[in-house]
Amino acid sequence: MVVVDAACGGVVLDVRGAVTDGELNGLFGVAWEGHRDTSFAPVLARSLLWVTARRDGRLVGYVNVAGDGGAHAFVLDPTVHPDERRRGLGVRLVRAAADGARAAGAQWLHVDYEPHLEAFYRECGFRPTAAGLLEL
Repeated sequence: MVVVDAACGGVVLDVRGAVTDGELNGLFGVAWEGHRDTSFAPVLARSLLWVTARRDGRLVGYVNVAGDGGAHAFVLDPTVHPDERRRGLGVRLVRAAADGARAAGAQWLHVDYEPHLEAFYRECGFRPTAAGLLEL
């Protein structure tokens, strides 16, 4: 599914959009401190879906959704290019991911986040819950 998002200045959102390792590594490299180039093929092969965002053909946003094969799906790695931040693109990416997960049969969409991101995820429609985390 491809959507041209007028609210974000014509950015094109695409569920399961074609994307290369080079594009993802380039985006993650500017967006995440300490990112090391990797192959995303194994991640995408196991994903329920992902959403790409492109402006004039250039990858400017990405979010992945993993699923358990049933009712639960998980938002992973929402990423927006630093030049595109604070314009609503991240919220639109996560909402498109939620719509895609719902269409795929998920009933619950989970996300883990640090406290400084609570307002962002509230805007995306999430409510805080108690959860546990074990670093491996």
